[in-house]
Amino acid sequence: MIKAGIIGATGYAGGELVRLLTAHPEVEIAWYGSRSYIDKKYYEVYRNMFRIVDDKCMDDNMEELADLVDVIFTATPQGLCATLVNEEILSKVKIVDLSADFRIKDVKTYEEWYGIEHKSPQFIEEAVYGLCEINREAVRGARLIANPGCYPTCSTLSIYPLLKEGLIDPSTIIIDAKSGTSGAGRGAKVDNLYCEVNENIKAYGVASHRHTPEIEEQLSYAAGQEVLLNFTPHLVPMNRGILITAYASLMKEQLPDGTSVCPSYEKVRAAYDKYYDKEKFVRVLDKNICPETKWVEGSNYVDVNFKIDERTGRIIMMGAMDNLVKGAAGQAVQNMNLMFGMPEAEGLELVPMFP
Repeated sequence: MIKAGIIGATGYAGGELVRLLTAHPEVEIAWYGSRSYIDKKYYEVYRNMFRIVDDKCMDDNMEELADLVDVIFTATPQGLCATLVNEEILSKVKIVDLSADFRIKDVKTYEEWYGIEHKSPQFIEEAVYGLCEINREAVRGARLIANPGCYPTCSTLSIYPLLKEGLIDPSTIIIDAKSGTSGAGRGAKVDNLYCEVNENIKAYGVASHRHTPEIEEQLSYAAGQEVLLNFTPHLVPMNRGILITAYASLMKEQLPDGTSVCPSYEKVRAAYDKYYDKEKFVRVLDKNICPETKWVEGSNYVDVNFKIDERTGRIIMMGAMDNLVKGAAGQAVQNMNLMFGMPEAEGLELVPMFP
């Protein structure tokens, strides 16, 4: 059995990790870390765990934890993991960090967008960006995983094949994103109170959201050139789910008579199938079916599709997923499975919940 420790086990992503790992046949959770609830029984924090988890919450002592477990998940605010990790710890244990501390390769970019000093920049280059569908082989050999953000996961997987195949103009990408309120975390905030969120939808982080450089970096790798884009997230009154609607200009094809036309549906579909046909957790939907959050809720699936607008010469790329599963905890488990040589889908064979 693989022994796992979770720092930040009482946040939404941490709670989802507990739910998934409790049912994982090859994992035993040995440490439920939480600064806010030290010595409180875990089921007293999350009562769905009554008679399932009887352990008490511990602190975030990573040095002690590294001697007890094989893998540490850090489901914590930005900056904490970077202050805790060191070479001695990494020599003993593998780490899957669910924060943004090691996602962005340029430390100045991280510090500019997150407004904090990076406390362990020496590990940034080593950290593997844990988007398994793209970095699978690197994940297998890693000891430090930067678990991708929720918006970047859905955005990257929705757009990636078309950039790799040169079917869209990288300079024209616009991403409109919507998320349920769990994406903001479990901490008490006025903007997330029921009366503020219910019967309301609003944009936030306009032209300044912290996931922007992460998305740009990953899409730049795909395009083979620097990508700058517009990314606008919105908060919608639901618990879970992310919906991405992205737009870009198509690279038109020249016909023998000198006219230019958009790539055909078949050509674009072939690009998606090339990258995702054998992927367990990325589902390319049938023609004219738009992704919806309700059909992925509670699962590790990402549903993607597209629509060509020949009138404008643009393509609309769409993706839907559960922000707490594939956008956080499920992806972390997927990474762990690869790191320890287990089947990638172990513990993640979750049929989406409906209704």
